[in-house]
Amino acid sequence: MSDLLLRLGYLQTRRDRTPNLDLARDLVARNNTTGIREIAENMWNNNKNIHSDCMNVMYEIGRVDPNYITPYAADFIKFLKSKHHHMVRGAITALAEIAKVKPEFTFKHLDEIKKVKETGSDEITVNKSISALAHTAAANEEYSKAIFPYLLQHILSCPHKEVPEHAERILPAVNENNNFEFIKTLEKRLDSLSGSDFTRLKKIIRIAGNS
Repeated sequence: MSDLLLRLGYLQTRRDRTPNLDLARDLVARNNTTGIREIAENMWNNNKNIHSDCMNVMYEIGRVDPNYITPYAADFIKFLKSKHHHMVRGAITALAEIAKVKPEFTFKHLDEIKKVKETGSDEITVNKSISALAHTAAANEEYSKAIFPYLLQHILSCPHKEVPEHAERILPAVNENNNFEFIKTLEKRLDSLSGSDFTRLKKIIRIAGNS
C-alpha cells in the first residue's frame, strides 16, 4: 500500500472524511499530478472503501480546482452507471465541477447526466446533476438553447419543496436572453410555497432580474 493511499480516511480507520479533504487540498497545493493520477486509478480499486474514499478525494480536488480532474472526466461518466449509489453521487459531483471548465465535454454527455437527474436515488445526486447541466448551459448560446428549456420544465414539474434549491442551482445558466422566461417559470411555482421557501424563491427571482 502506497504512502499516499495510507492517507485515506478508511486506511486511517477514520469514520469522518477530513483526511480525504486534507489529502485533496494537499495534492492541489503541491501540484501533485502524479499523486492525483494514483488516486484516480484507485477509484477502480476492488476494495469498496478505498474506491469510495478515492472518489471523495477526486471530487474534493475538483472543488478546489476542476482542471486537475478533467483528465479523468471519461471515468466519471462511466461511474454514472455504477451499481454503487455513492459512486454515482461522487461522479456527478465531479462532473458538476468539470462543467465549469470543460463544458464541451459535459455537453457531449447530456443524456447520461439527464438520466442521473431523472433516476438519482438521493437528493445530492439530483442536485449535482442540475448543477452540471446549468454550468454546461452557461457556456454559450448553443448549449443554453439545448439545455435551458429542459431545466425550466424541471422547475415546473419538480416537487414544490425542491423548487428553491433547484432554481438556485440553475442561476449560473441565467442571462439577459433567458432571465424573463426563467422568472415567469418561477412565478408559476410561488403559490405552492410558503415561509422560508417562498422568501428564498423571491430572492432568486430578484437575482435573476439583474442577470
